Amino acid sequence: AMRADLPGPLVETIAGARAEAVLRACVHCGMCNAVCPTFQLTGDELDGPRGRIYLMKSALEGAAIGAETQLHLDRCLECRACETACPSGVEYHRLLGVGRPFVEAKVARPWRQRLMRALIRWVTPHPARFRLALALGGLARPLLPAALAAKVRAARPRPTPPAAAATQPVRMTLLAGCAQSVSAPQFNAAATRVFAKAGIGLAAAPEAGCCGAVSAHLGDLTEARRFARRNIDAWSRQLDGGAAAVVVTASGCGAFIKDYPDLLAEDPAYADRARRIAQAVREPVELLDGTPLPAVRAPAAPRIAVHDPCTLRNVLRLGGRVEALLRRLGYDPQPVRDPHLCCGSAGPYALTQPGFAATLRADKIDALTENAPTVIVTANIGCWMHLRETSPIPVRHWIEAVDDVT
Repeated sequence: AMRADLPGPLVETIAGARAEAVLRACVHCGMCNAVCPTFQLTGDELDGPRGRIYLMKSALEGAAIGAETQLHLDRCLECRACETACPSGVEYHRLLGVGRPFVEAKVARPWRQRLMRALIRWVTPHPARFRLALALGGLARPLLPAALAAKVRAARPRPTPPAAAATQPVRMTLLAGCAQSVSAPQFNAAATRVFAKAGIGLAAAPEAGCCGAVSAHLGDLTEARRFARRNIDAWSRQLDGGAAAVVVTASGCGAFIKDYPDLLAEDPAYADRARRIAQAVREPVELLDGTPLPAVRAPAAPRIAVHDPCTLRNVLRLGGRVEALLRRLGYDPQPVRDPHLCCGSAGPYALTQPGFAATLRADKIDALTENAPTVIVTANIGCWMHLRETSPIPVRHWIEAVDDVT
């Protein structure tokens, strides 16, 4: 096992103790590198989990760190494929949650990076700002670089029919989301209709908003905690009022909310409440699997490709469940090569690491379209926006495919 020699003041914090436990669990075997998308792209040890663990260990132990350490940590997709491959159960993401903000605080970024990251954080978590940014982007599209113009086009919403009113006996609260509420309101509208057919009423808590994942990805844990506390307050009221669960149609958000207990571990007022919310979070497929939801019509285009986002597969550990549900409802999901490899969306990654993100997306679209499906279905807003930019066939949320046949 790896020996960690973290300074006393750091070890005495919950975060420091967490980092030390992760470091001690690692046995340097390198099996993680075999499934790491960025290691496969560069072949550089520092672009794999084992190398990044060494970099974070050195940083936390007080070694001099600079832009190179930051670069290799920035390149991590947080896809957590390494955790599924690790024979020692190393919880890499928990070390990254300590190491990345630690490096962020010590290494000054070039102004262009700082501006880009501040803009993403200023716009994305706030639906009104995101809507305005898309409107301005639409007007300026002829002047924008091609890659950015494609992002604006992929994020533009289309009209969505209203969801059914929640009059069902079982009530659950629904995360409205930030980017999703603007770019893809059809996802939650479809979820609300599907759940109504299964006898469950879904309604968003108006006081809840962005889950905080974007802020955390970009190293601003203070902002992420602020969003988390606001959501915990809103959802606790809903659960106290009889809501049976918090339903999250974006697997990236669901995965991050599951990590609220880590995020707020040092906040005595919220640590227990964060655990309660993390336990109440449900991915729609977990709930629909157990409901008698028959198909009432055959799919118009049964041949589909199911994209399991990394957050669904590696964090929520629900890989294959969407495919099984859709098969039961009459769809014909095609086999997908290398399902463990990330599509390159990874929250704000597609904006901060566009080269890697584009390469990973091209590989993923090749794998998804290999067996000539008519449509790709996914479970996460970020993946949907990212794949949709260049996919030759339509990309939808899988719950829309359920809505079509039930």
